[in-house]
Amino acid sequence: MVSVGTIVWLSSELMFFAGLFAMYFTIRALEPDLWAEKTQLLNVPFAAVNTTILVVSSVWCQLGVMKAEAGQKARTGSLLQVGKWGMREWYVLTYIFGAIFVSGQVVEYAELVHEGATFSSDAWSSVFYLTTGLHGIHVTAGLLAFLLIIGRTFTTKHYSHQQATGAVVTSYYWHFVDVVWIALFSAIYLLQ
Repeated sequence: MVSVGTIVWLSSELMFFAGLFAMYFTIRALEPDLWAEKTQLLNVPFAAVNTTILVVSSVWCQLGVMKAEAGQKARTGSLLQVGKWGMREWYVLTYIFGAIFVSGQVVEYAELVHEGATFSSDAWSSVFYLTTGLHGIHVTAGLLAFLLIIGRTFTTKHYSHQQATGAVVTSYYWHFVDVVWIALFSAIYLLQ
């Protein structure tokens, strides 16, 4: 039931982001000259590296899911024996990569503000900050979920199917925000 509920909830989140994409493309169609001017401010190589970091975090997350489903909550060897890592180690790595992604967004925002692109400066800036900022809030919520799941591995003696379900549905959410970011990255950074 938890998995089904999560999928239904993610469907509503999909509609939320669809509305943001509709807003983005509508305003872009109304202000094409502004888009041509302002997209020059974007640091596409930096954003591409940041995107890669987020996508790689999904790989780590999925490796954690496989360990959770196998009932292995933590490593069985030394920290350097990656093959013996459990769900906890993979989720910590996912968390680190997700935090780097959010930090990268903050750096990019600082650079844009320095260039004069503030939230209220024009339509492009408003749409950019709204779409990427709301996505960043979703990523941050995912990071909090990872902390909860990681914390649960310290409080349970036997890692059961119930705990693994929490890890699995957290991965659904994480993969969702990754896919949404790939679409945002393509629309904002690549379709200039």
